[in-house]
Amino acid sequence: MTSLSAAPSADLSIEQIGQRQVARFRDRKPDWEAFEDAKLDGFRRAQHRFIGAGGSAKHGDPSAIPPLGFTLSVMFVPPGQGHAAHTHEVEEVFFVLQGFLDVFLEDEAGNRFETRLGPWECVSCPPGVMHGYLNASLEPVYFQVMLGKSRPGALNYQDEALRAAVAVNPARR
Repeated sequence: MTSLSAAPSADLSIEQIGQRQVARFRDRKPDWEAFEDAKLDGFRRAQHRFIGAGGSAKHGDPSAIPPLGFTLSVMFVPPGQGHAAHTHEVEEVFFVLQGFLDVFLEDEAGNRFETRLGPWECVSCPPGVMHGYLNASLEPVYFQVMLGKSRPGALNYQDEALRAAVAVNPARR
C-alpha cells in the first residue's frame, strides 16, 4: 500500500485510503519515553499516537495516521504522575476519557488556575500559556490530547533542567 504523507492521493483506491486513515487502540503501543520529562518520577506517562506525533517529535511512527492539520494522541497517566509545566506554539486540548485529571494554566507572574476534569470534560490551553497536569487520584487516567498543527514545534518546559535536557537531545521533547 502507498504511504500517505499528505492529502490522500488520487492514485489510491478508497479502500486503500480508508485502511490508512483508520487507527485502532488495540494496535497502538504505549510509548513511555515519548517526552523528556517522562523519564522522571512524577512525570511518567505513556503516549498512544493516533494522528501524527503530537508533541513527542516521533514523526516517523508508521502506525500513526499521517497528520494534515492537527495531531491526536491518547495519554495514559498512572496515579501520582503528570506532565511538567510547558508551553506550545499552538493550542493544546486535553479531553478526559476515563478517570480524573488535575490541570493548570499559569501566567508569567506565577498566578495559577487549577481545576479537576472528569470523564467527557476538557480544557483548551491557548498557545504560549504555561500549562500541565497531574493525576492526583487513586486510579489511572486516559485522556485525549490534540495539538493544533500537523507537526508542532518543540514544547518549552518551564523547568530549566528539562529545557537543558531537550537542548542536548532535541529529538526528545
